[in-house]
Amino acid sequence: MKRITKTILLCVAFAGSAAFAGWAGAVDKLDVQQAIAEARDAHKQADSVGGAWRDTGKMIKKAEQLLAEGQLEKALELAREAEAQGMLGYMQATAQSSIEKLHID
Repeated sequence: MKRITKTILLCVAFAGSAAFAGWAGAVDKLDVQQAIAEARDAHKQADSVGGAWRDTGKMIKKAEQLLAEGQLEKALELAREAEAQGMLGYMQATAQSSIEKLHID
């Protein structure tokens, strides 16, 4: 259990540092579109194992809306947060599945 917790914390730290690194330069539309695509992919991966979090899809739609309104920085931040949620949802579901298998056997 400690190993899973450490893995999740590492993922959150990585996602946070990746989001911070994005602020180093000017944000353009292509950056935001790429971040939204990565968030969609992470969300689909989490959903494939039953680990999609409730609000991740809503966050992606909001990021798309912000992009359309020209609020690139906010859209990028939200898309990266949605991607992190997708990754964490996937990790949570696969870790939980592994733990359940250990208890069943």
